[in-house]
Amino acid sequence: MIATRPDATGSPGYSETLPCEAESASQARLLVSAALHTWQLSHLIDDGQLIVSELVANAVQHSHCHSVRVSVERPTGGRVRVAVSDKSRTKPVAATPNVDEEAGRGLLLVGSVADDWGVDYRAWGKVVWAGLRTEGSA
Repeated sequence: MIATRPDATGSPGYSETLPCEAESASQARLLVSAALHTWQLSHLIDDGQLIVSELVANAVQHSHCHSVRVSVERPTGGRVRVAVSDKSRTKPVAATPNVDEEAGRGLLLVGSVADDWGVDYRAWGKVVWAGLRTEGSA
């Protein structure tokens, strides 16, 4: 098991390295909730938790990684960025599943609640992120 501990990031924010397993989504939700509560942005907790749950699930299902890095940052005063990093360079795709399929809607859900989302590729893998506006979202 990987020991986890939230770390401060460069901009106001928090990050934590978690095992690349479905159970890590609950710890990721706690991190997002704690950060948003600390920043007095409790009205964003539900959306932030949904986003991080889906991003972690996507990484677990598609990246075959050992760990993921979850981060919650405030790059500007009016935005929050929730991100999950992994060592895979496979591009995530927001697929349109058949009506009777039980899975495959994660990135569609992220896109429906986030103001924007995207992927930043790195030499070591990728960061999949979603942004939320902090103002006018209550």
